[in-house]
Amino acid sequence: MRGFNADLHIHSCLSPCCDLDMSPRAIVERSLDRALDIIAICDHNSAENVGAAMRAGEKRGLCVLPGLEISSQEEVHTLAIFDDEGRALRMQALVYAHLKGTNRPELFGDQVVANEFDEVEGFNDRLLIGAAQLRLYDVVKEVHRLGGISIASHVDRPSFSILSQLGFIPDDLDLDGVEVSRHVDPRSARSAVPEIGLHPLIASSDAHCLDDIGGATTLFHLEAPTLNEFRLALAGKAGRGVTFP
Repeated sequence: MRGFNADLHIHSCLSPCCDLDMSPRAIVERSLDRALDIIAICDHNSAENVGAAMRAGEKRGLCVLPGLEISSQEEVHTLAIFDDEGRALRMQALVYAHLKGTNRPELFGDQVVANEFDEVEGFNDRLLIGAAQLRLYDVVKEVHRLGGISIASHVDRPSFSILSQLGFIPDDLDLDGVEVSRHVDPRSARSAVPEIGLHPLIASSDAHCLDDIGGATTLFHLEAPTLNEFRLALAGKAGRGVTFP
């Protein structure tokens, strides 16, 4: 058992609101500079850059998990994190099938698909900043059907969080955990955001620029950096657990 310092909410240059220098390779290099052991790439409604980040991470000894940050029809943001790229892309296909509109780069920014060598491979023209016409319950259910974990994003934020959009966390919503942003000390988060109750808690950076990477992290006590170990840690089972560095 050892502690893995993790930042599970990092955007790449594919996200329209993200700095263009957030290439997969640059993210990996900065993550290593910040002494991170595990990261997850969670772009808005897309997983098209996760493969490049995973390959860049493998070359440098960094565990990169594939994910998405999905905006439901209620405009609630949730992290969907998987153990392989194929499952993330299957979730992406469902989101794309329910995502309407075309990106306007002059308003929202470019959505760059890049490879692990910092080369631009194309531009995504979907409205990734928008909301998929999928109910929050259906998003969580499908993430679990594909073997992933579902975490409510930045619950302390006044917009696009489950608390800002719904006002509460439904008791029958099968979340694996909730996330606070780098603007809240996770050690006092249950007092600062009492609505999270006893839900398993993580802290992540929600990085949109290189300087933000590692701005908030979670120390996962695991035997190995696998998704099943993450589930055990979030549930506090079998000696696994979560603390904050």
